[in-house]
Amino acid sequence: MSTNEPAIRLRGLRKAYGHLVAVDGIDLDVPRGETFALLGPNGAGKSTTIEILEGYRDRTSGEAQVLGVDPGHGGLAWKARLGIVLQSSAEAAQMSVREQLAHFAGLYPNPRDVDDVIAAVGLREKAKTRISKLSGGQRRRVDVALGIIGRPELLFLDEPTTGFDPEARREFWGLVRQLKGEGTTILLTTHYLDEAAQLSDRVGVIAGGRLIEVGPVGVIGGAAARIPIVRWRDRTGGLHEQRTAEPAAFVASLAAETGGEPPELEVIRPSLEDIYLDLIAEHAGATTASEEQAA
Repeated sequence: MSTNEPAIRLRGLRKAYGHLVAVDGIDLDVPRGETFALLGPNGAGKSTTIEILEGYRDRTSGEAQVLGVDPGHGGLAWKARLGIVLQSSAEAAQMSVREQLAHFAGLYPNPRDVDDVIAAVGLREKAKTRISKLSGGQRRRVDVALGIIGRPELLFLDEPTTGFDPEARREFWGLVRQLKGEGTTILLTTHYLDEAAQLSDRVGVIAGGRLIEVGPVGVIGGAAARIPIVRWRDRTGGLHEQRTAEPAAFVASLAAETGGEPPELEVIRPSLEDIYLDLIAEHAGATTASEEQAA
């Protein structure tokens, strides 16, 4: 595969179940080495899209290329180039962590060192522990370890830090950055929008089976979505807020107008989560209006 060819290429991807359209004409390129976050509410079509990319689900129409191969016809050699961390998995509960990883490592032509992977996911002290004895968060780390043991070119991370405590999440972020530094392409889904902001080069927002926005983390939503919000209370306790591109000047004029610093004054710069929620709300409103016009 040429390094100029994207790791993932979709054109007009569509999946329908009778009259229900789960994925409705997605076009997307994910370059090699990029970390791309696919975000969307439950039922938006992201799980179906990912399952098509992984070769687990057939598409209804459109084109799909993953590492230069149609995922609907990918063989064992192609699958060995992928790493997949599902939302849930069924590990061999009676095997130890190290036994399970060693078994999986034997299935790949060029696996990572088992002990290095165990250390990378923070399970060194649990290496000899049966998986059945691990906590939910520790089992999730085993899932991640199994996903990276084969040294994948493309890694699918589906809600990878579910069950992680804050410290474990930060450690996992470091691991993802390490994989990215090694050239691994990563497709991430997560409900933690701070995680997407920390790890991703670009994000795509999917709703109603369509990609409604795609772009770099610092650009998505457009400049208007990033205008700061000044929020304060007046002397009667009423809450006010104002979007302004010049928050310092606005706060100065507000202080002069009120004769001092307004109570509970804060200047808020919209986060990726704020922008994401606005995009989803706008899409829902536009869909409702369209349906009402068609009725």
